[in-house]
Amino acid sequence: MVTCKQFKLVKLSCRNTDAINKCDQVISANYTTHTMTSIDDLFKKPFLPSTNGSTKRKFEDQDAEAAYKSAKLDPTVDDAPEDEDEDMEAGPELPPEEDEDEEGRFFGSGTNQHTTAALDFVDRADDGADIKAEKIDAAWVRRLGLSFERKINKNSELRAKYETDPSKFVASEADLDAEIKSLSILSEHPELYKEFAKIGCSASLVSLLSHENTDIAIDAIEIISELLDDDVEAEQDQWDALVEAMLEADLIDLLLANLDRLDESVEADRSGVYHSLSVLEALSSNPTTAATIAQDPILKYLLNRISATEKSVSQNKQYAAEVLQVLSQASPAVRDRLIPLDAVDKILQLLAAYRKRDPERDSTEEEYAEDLFDTLTCLSQPSAGKSAFLLAEGVELMLLMLKEAKFSKTRALKVLDHALSGPSGQPVAEKFVDAAGLKPLFSTFMKKNLEAATIEHILGIFSALLRLLPGESAHRIRLLAKFVEKEYEKLDKLVKLRHEYSTKARNTEDIDAGAATYCLNTLDVILSWLVAEDAGARAKIIKGLADRDEGVDTLKKSLQEQMAGIDAEEEGNVGEMLTALIECL
Repeated sequence: MVTCKQFKLVKLSCRNTDAINKCDQVISANYTTHTMTSIDDLFKKPFLPSTNGSTKRKFEDQDAEAAYKSAKLDPTVDDAPEDEDEDMEAGPELPPEEDEDEEGRFFGSGTNQHTTAALDFVDRADDGADIKAEKIDAAWVRRLGLSFERKINKNSELRAKYETDPSKFVASEADLDAEIKSLSILSEHPELYKEFAKIGCSASLVSLLSHENTDIAIDAIEIISELLDDDVEAEQDQWDALVEAMLEADLIDLLLANLDRLDESVEADRSGVYHSLSVLEALSSNPTTAATIAQDPILKYLLNRISATEKSVSQNKQYAAEVLQVLSQASPAVRDRLIPLDAVDKILQLLAAYRKRDPERDSTEEEYAEDLFDTLTCLSQPSAGKSAFLLAEGVELMLLMLKEAKFSKTRALKVLDHALSGPSGQPVAEKFVDAAGLKPLFSTFMKKNLEAATIEHILGIFSALLRLLPGESAHRIRLLAKFVEKEYEKLDKLVKLRHEYSTKARNTEDIDAGAATYCLNTLDVILSWLVAEDAGARAKIIKGLADRDEGVDTLKKSLQEQMAGIDAEEEGNVGEMLTALIECL
């Protein structure tokens, strides 16, 4: 027989109201129709289990064979000798074969027909046989929101009433925790985001970030992260509605306050920091939102987090670097806010560790270093960033990496390429030459089997130096001397590269066709500068182009096409340069 305690457990495990009512009916019938049974009656009704209250349902993992052997060893059991005549009959009359318990009279399931029926009903209910799938729509969201608000209010009331006695509100806290986690299903139904925000539930969820119990706050952060995740297939207007409501509820301030109180030495708090960074990353994906959230407190936190001293780069340290990179790339406004916070200098100090040492391949540290380089690349583009880069001796550090490092070499070239961009890059160009950057730059260029990215950045630096260094200046003369030394070997390689990229650019099916076109245009600008400035270089380049039935007109046509494709922002700078080169050809 199943005890009352066992039925209570069954009821608690069943979420279906009808199933619970059915269990109550069965319990009542079972206890009213059956009375205590004597040991003598047991042998008269062998196919019915005892209804003694001390008998419990057996667990499935109980060893029936061992129990049987124990019974065989009991001296009170009268077993017939094995060598007795088979026709000899002893003991009580055997029950009919068709009614025999499958597991034996003494080793059955421990349930009668009433309890068996109840358990079968509960099993069907748990399996969903008698439960209809609930429709998840706007009405469902409103019911969910109402339940959510009730749980918040109840917990708040009990906390205020029994402030000094946590045992009085711990149950409400557990209910609230479960309710928060139930919101996870919304990530599968982003079409309901607008309704969720409209009824105020998104604001209520955000408010839980300030909950006294950090576990509750962490759960709320995790759900927010899940709702805003890039993997959620939400339409832009759905995502915007949810984000707008959360931002209006002071999401960023509360998120920052949580980051200050979480202790990353504790596993749960470390998870909370991770999900907080995930929220920031999701919000950074939109340029408008990125500019909104990237206020000084958030940026300062990220800069401090990436600078934290650790034996090895942790996941959260890397994630903070990634969020900073995404923010700096998303909006010029973010870059303008980062530069006054000494972000360039701090990042250069962190990157100095990789001057001679490479991070472990495919490690968290490698991702961390990559993110730092990408952030520095973005920050070196504005004029203020270039000035900060020069002041922090960024050119010198990048050149050291160009000479000594492996992992950092291509990344350093990328940073220099962007630092030299635009008219404000002239001081960087002059500093590059003064710091003896021409020798390692040209030495790298002449190496065999260079990566495509390395060649692209070297060409970008060549073009920038030719554009920025003043005519007849010592810096420019030193640059031109490098191009023409050793019997114009650099020019031979430039012409060879032009032939290669010309072929790639014409192949529209090539996935690298876009990059090839960029390199081809850059090469045409470099060759045009050299043709215009040096007679020996002009003759060498014309001879190289003639090998493919091309000439100066080919370069001129390319410059004219570039001239036609420049936008309004570039017209004043690039346009003047292209016009001057076309006239010189």
